[in-house]
Amino acid sequence: MAAVRAGAAELGFAETAPAWRLRSEQFPSKLYAPLPGRADAFHRGLFLFCCRSPPCCGGLRVFRNQLPRKNDFYSHEPPSDDPPPETGEPVCLKLKSGAHLCRVCGCLGPKTCSGCHRAHYCSKEHQTLDWRAGHKQACRQSDNLDNVVPDHNFLFPEFEIVIETEDESTPEVSEKEDEPEIIGSMGEAPEEELDSMAKHESREDKIFQEFKAKVALEPEQILRYGRGLAPIWISGENIPQEKDIPDCPCGAKRIFEFQVMPQLLNYLKADRLGRSVDWGVLAVFTCAESCSLGTGYAEEFVWKQDVTDAP
Repeated sequence: MAAVRAGAAELGFAETAPAWRLRSEQFPSKLYAPLPGRADAFHRGLFLFCCRSPPCCGGLRVFRNQLPRKNDFYSHEPPSDDPPPETGEPVCLKLKSGAHLCRVCGCLGPKTCSGCHRAHYCSKEHQTLDWRAGHKQACRQSDNLDNVVPDHNFLFPEFEIVIETEDESTPEVSEKEDEPEIIGSMGEAPEEELDSMAKHESREDKIFQEFKAKVALEPEQILRYGRGLAPIWISGENIPQEKDIPDCPCGAKRIFEFQVMPQLLNYLKADRLGRSVDWGVLAVFTCAESCSLGTGYAEEFVWKQDVTDAP
């Protein structure tokens, strides 16, 4: 299992609004997860989308894309690790070929600014947001438009994903301190019911303590990757059974691949209680066969366990 934390560079996390969802849809996580030994999955990406508005707690979707090494989109050889030579010319941020992309979210941008004819958008809503965020002034200086990153402060901040292999040693789970005895009558309850409640509370506490012990090994971890392994749950409540994980449309079972930790909410500045999207664990399950897709995207499955389920 690899524990992943957020770094300081500007790669890895972004926010966007896919064309198939409302404009409030966010893009909190992208993973590059190629499969060794699979020629058709030399390039393989997992894209997790969510809605940041609390009423839309079910707005979670995850997509998979994979390509062979030889394809129409990426170079056969990896880019050089050496920085490009300094020429004194500003770096052009706009793609020189391919489809036009929205300046706000990065989705297809078929709409064009009627003023400069160089800024592209996916929708009128995003064009309006960009206009208010500074394009009103930049539109008159369109010669420099491709060299400036739009400052959309309503987007998620971007970070690099730093991967570290987790220590295989099993963390010690501290025993829960004795609770003070409650004085007073609570009414009579059947002995079987009391035994059941005690066992349930003991199991809940053990699961939560194991979760905390794992997190303590790397407190800043925001994601845990381990294809085919088991996730760590924050609570014994709302843990999916095998029947709860739908099979892939190809007929194969779906297996666990990675989970997003609640620490990510702090990095994304989306940790305002009652006002932002919230979760305890987001567990992503993908096709066990990683079925071939051509150049398309396949929707996979994400299970949300709330932090309120924890003891």
